[in-house]
Amino acid sequence: MPAKIIDGKEIAREIREEIRGKVLALAAKGIVPGLGVILVGEDPASVSYVTAKEKACAEAGMASFERRLPASTTQAELLAVVKAYNEDSKIHGILVQLPVPAHIDEKAVIAAISPEKDVDGFTPINVGRMMLEEPCYLPCTPNGVIELIKRSGVQTKGVHAVIVGRSNIVGKPLMNLLIRKSINATVTLCHTGTKDLASYCKTADILIACAGKAGLVTGDMIKPGACVIDVGVNRVEDPKASKGYKLKGDVDFETAAEVAGWITPVPGGVGPMTITMLLSNTVEAASRLAK
Repeated sequence: MPAKIIDGKEIAREIREEIRGKVLALAAKGIVPGLGVILVGEDPASVSYVTAKEKACAEAGMASFERRLPASTTQAELLAVVKAYNEDSKIHGILVQLPVPAHIDEKAVIAAISPEKDVDGFTPINVGRMMLEEPCYLPCTPNGVIELIKRSGVQTKGVHAVIVGRSNIVGKPLMNLLIRKSINATVTLCHTGTKDLASYCKTADILIACAGKAGLVTGDMIKPGACVIDVGVNRVEDPKASKGYKLKGDVDFETAAEVAGWITPVPGGVGPMTITMLLSNTVEAASRLAK
């Protein structure tokens, strides 16, 4: 029996309706949640993503503040913009679109963001708070994955979750979130040094692919009935496609869907959740003013 498709667009829509209700409540108190976005350079994927964030803010009734800087921007100039956003009371959340040009120290820029406005959950302070399960902003993509799993009714307590990928943005935070008592999964984290990746994947009740390699996980690597979450977004050349490429996930969808119990598509799975959780974090930041 083919897998049940986890519709990220629909779940994101449901959450955004909840967010709109919170925005209206804040508006009644004279507070408009504001997201400040900084983009350095003109990477097509980054430009597209930033544009989508601006649209999402407008639809939710939130304010969007944007600075698009040339690729030649110095680190000092970028840090000055971050400092200005930190001090601007109209901006409750700050996002520096990654990656930044090679001549800029990414870690220094992230560390310069005020933890109280770090709605991406990337600063060392918020990462530490996450590890200790203290109040903080959770990283958007990992938190979006958790919401997809929970809202799809997938059992998590006592199950074996396997993560393929150990990035600071997705893999490592996901490991932390899945082992929390509220989720209570047992987690195996696989990476490029893992020998016989398939043997680990076949044991997973929940399999999350976030390695950034198209088609890495195939149907014969999946435990029958498993929940498969595909975080990967890879551009694969396709002369027949209007843009010359197609978006493919880390999971071979066609073969995996014949084995899995649940599966996310690419696009339309995890992607819509990332921006949605960013909006949620920004509203949370603004809500602190109302208390």
